[in-house]
Amino acid sequence: MRPAALLAALLASLTLAPGAHAACRGADGSAADFGGRTTFLWRPEALAAEKARILKDAASVPAYAALIKDADKALTRGPWSVMDKIRTPPSGDKHDYMSIAPYFWPDPAKADGLPYINRDGGVNPERATDAYDRVRLGDMASAVQALGLAYYFTGQQKYADRAALVLRAWFLDPATRMKPNLDFAQGVPGKTPGRSFGIIDTAELLPVVDTIGLLQPSGALSAGDVAGLRQWFGDFTTWLQTSDAGHTEHDAKNNHAIWFDLQFSDYALFSGKTDLARAEIAAFADKRLAPQFTADGALPQELARTRSFHYSTWTMQAVYDIATLGECVGIDLWTYQSPDGKSLRKNTDFIARFAGHEDQWTWKEIDMNKQDLYDALVRASWGYRDAALGAKAKAVGDYGAARITLTTPPYGP
Repeated sequence: MRPAALLAALLASLTLAPGAHAACRGADGSAADFGGRTTFLWRPEALAAEKARILKDAASVPAYAALIKDADKALTRGPWSVMDKIRTPPSGDKHDYMSIAPYFWPDPAKADGLPYINRDGGVNPERATDAYDRVRLGDMASAVQALGLAYYFTGQQKYADRAALVLRAWFLDPATRMKPNLDFAQGVPGKTPGRSFGIIDTAELLPVVDTIGLLQPSGALSAGDVAGLRQWFGDFTTWLQTSDAGHTEHDAKNNHAIWFDLQFSDYALFSGKTDLARAEIAAFADKRLAPQFTADGALPQELARTRSFHYSTWTMQAVYDIATLGECVGIDLWTYQSPDGKSLRKNTDFIARFAGHEDQWTWKEIDMNKQDLYDALVRASWGYRDAALGAKAKAVGDYGAARITLTTPPYGP
């Protein structure tokens, strides 16, 4: 099929009137406006715009070349499994996910180094070894995302088939699947086998959910596979809701609570528990935005960290994603304003003023990564349909080769 015909077919598949925006409808996500693809955080208009750019001139989209390179590598890597770690969790079952806290290190004053001690901001490389599942989880999620996006942009079945194989190995195959719990996530050797903070590890699964939606037209996942994946995420949602770790994380007063809300809401939607997602998102403004932010839009808990820029902007990424999910359940967080004048727009203005002026960030930051701000602002630009925020994102730097530009490019011309 010629590029022009491909583009016409693509635009027809969106089933949108000119100038309209795709709607997210509860557990069905954007499927009605996106050719049966159930996505929640990835906006069909953004994906379609990037696909149109690629069809017109792929060489002008560096992120596409990087994506295909990653997807081609993923064709021969994996599949990954929690069974591959060389240590066994305290449960005696390798199907249980296991990781150690990133900022905890052996105590040099102790012969055995136990218990490990905290060094905020300094990641212990032991976390990335084959003894644990954290890197394996990230590799699996990144590969699934690359393969799913490659299928969407090229239509080549080989990418969808490989993504489906990887998904089955991690979530469905009885011999290799991860159990839907984080009982042993971010443990501290010598102190505790797992902590509530470990729930943030599975934020890696957020793009996996939308990738499953992108794969739906391919047929690579059977109806039984999709039902099994929904069941896995439904069981994980139940664990988040009922476990001691889930209760503790839900009650946190910093970014962990916000990332908990995002995961819980997204996985609840995907698994068909729309009422749970709606209730969580409905409480978000009063429960998180009002108490965690200052009147000028700052996050004091994150500004106190050794990586204040990262944690402030990374937390805002989650806030914007929750606001995006709010659109799926009829809750508008974008225009929220508290009785004392706090608002998501003020929070946005606080970080946006540093776009292109990151050197004016006066709080402690031991490892500045400007893309954290870019990734936040592109989300905000779509939420507000604000080309000025899109321009702010571009002012942070040239991230044209970053994968996020394929799913969430800066809004505007």
